[in-house]
Amino acid sequence: MTTADGPQQVKHLVVGAGFAGLCAAIRLQEDGETDFVVIEKGSEVGGTWRDNTYPGAACDVPSQLYSFSFAPNPDWSMSYSPQPEIQAYLRRTAERSGTLDRFRFDTTVDSARWDAARQRWHVRTSGGDYNASTLTVGAGGLSEPRLPDLDGIGGFAGELFHSARWNHDVDLAGKRVAVIGTGASAIQIVPEVQRTAGHLDVYQRTAPYVVPRNDRTYGRLERLALRHVPGLQKLYRTAIYWGREGMVPGFTLDPRLAWPVKKMAMTNLAKGVTDPELRARLTPTFEIGCKRILVSNTYYPALSADNVELVTDPIARVTGDAIVTADGVERPVDVLVVATGFYATELPIAQRITGRTGRTLADTWREHGMAAYKGTTVPGFPNMFFLFGPNTGLGHSSVVFMIEAQMDYVRDAIKTMNLHRYASIEPRQDATREWNDALQRRLTRTVWNTGGCSSWYLDERGRNTTLWPRTTAAFRSLLSSFDVAAYDVQAPTPTREDVIV
Repeated sequence: MTTADGPQQVKHLVVGAGFAGLCAAIRLQEDGETDFVVIEKGSEVGGTWRDNTYPGAACDVPSQLYSFSFAPNPDWSMSYSPQPEIQAYLRRTAERSGTLDRFRFDTTVDSARWDAARQRWHVRTSGGDYNASTLTVGAGGLSEPRLPDLDGIGGFAGELFHSARWNHDVDLAGKRVAVIGTGASAIQIVPEVQRTAGHLDVYQRTAPYVVPRNDRTYGRLERLALRHVPGLQKLYRTAIYWGREGMVPGFTLDPRLAWPVKKMAMTNLAKGVTDPELRARLTPTFEIGCKRILVSNTYYPALSADNVELVTDPIARVTGDAIVTADGVERPVDVLVVATGFYATELPIAQRITGRTGRTLADTWREHGMAAYKGTTVPGFPNMFFLFGPNTGLGHSSVVFMIEAQMDYVRDAIKTMNLHRYASIEPRQDATREWNDALQRRLTRTVWNTGGCSSWYLDERGRNTTLWPRTTAAFRSLLSSFDVAAYDVQAPTPTREDVIV
């Protein structure tokens, strides 16, 4: 905040209070780096799990793995936990960490600009200004909803909302509802809406692969064992982790290695949809893994219900009370739900970060695509760390693992800065280019690039800027220590407040 003496001086400023920002706060605290502030636009911690409250919202990665390694939860009710449990876990973890006194909620970042003379970040927020030695960005790629660019959608007179901004005040009972999209959120929403709506139209562009959700409830005795038997919960987590890692070769080497998963998906389709014509329209036309593999036991049966129509013709326009498809058919709509994803390859916060050369991060990335050194640091932006940054997403496992690996790298960077009294560190252009060239060479032979689909993994140039093309174990190994030789470093300036001490 701005004080009578000017901007508040802090050593570390963190943006975002989802899994990434909370991880940063807790790990900084553990290292004795207590002079930090976390800026969060929402009213509490949680990030995507605070914002996505649509019916049926749940994680598609088992919760024993989709959680912090340093904050295990023996009380998950199910193997795949619903949104309220994940949000409660994050809230409880934050409360127990003793860091919430340094979180500033309901506060937006207006701009962040590197001050080269003082070797600090000057950050303007809706709650005042800050000067910080380091800037850690934990505003994830799945935080800003993307609305579809459809002719006439602005003139729709009924209720319209994005799946990530669900309007719980709208009663769907007996209504004519349309859901646009068939991604990870949509397949959870559709079965819930089908039970309530008078009629439901599901607009599908491409059919996804959907495997069974092998979910189960943890009974009271099992939860007691997870809490009290030494090593049991770690055993669960380890088994799930390596099972997930076993999927990587099918994505990165040869899609034929994923045939057991493909067979599972096709069997799930055959069991869930008996009508051959509908089943044909729900059969994917690309290699498994090219788009995210979805998980559901209820999606296919919902599409087979009498009050549901699967629409595969392209949308031509939206009128005040209907959707018109390219074949000329007009379907009345009372409530329009758009489950059309996020700005995953064009992070909105990048427009508000200005680096050493006076260019914004958005301008830098617009030229060559979103890229970072080890997914974490960017040339021209000293002392800035991205958590869940470029090419750190996954198609098979838990991004929480990746966030923790990145934060360990950031912690070691800060320790290196403290030890050598560096005022700033910045990845070299050649090191960054070498890292990303190697990544893109690997990605060209993955199913995400060769599988015959278009997905949100790829940017407008067809370049994969979102996913990590190796095992998560390899990622953790590559980020196990801070490699200062890949960085340009600056000695401290004479001004005391500009030096990390």
